[in-house]
Amino acid sequence: MNMTRHAQARLQQRAIPPLIIDWLYRYGSRFKGVNGTTICFFDKQSRRYLASEVGHIVVRRLADMMDAYLVLSNDCIITIGHRYKPLRKQ
Repeated sequence: MNMTRHAQARLQQRAIPPLIIDWLYRYGSRFKGVNGTTICFFDKQSRRYLASEVGHIVVRRLADMMDAYLVLSNDCIITIGHRYKPLRKQ
């Protein structure tokens, strides 16, 4: 999975573990963002699917990190962050 230098810096600054990034990429819900980007995030359905794959206890223990999102462009991660507001689907 390719990641820009900006995304690597944000990953470190925002203390998001690589495991969460991997889960977002594999199990996260997606929608089209601005300028052809794709936004991956955890919603109720993706959390349930993730819990069935890795276990409910693991997801419950890492629940405080499940507010993360990532922005993709051509399978390259542009940026990573924490959601403080609901994402607006365009």
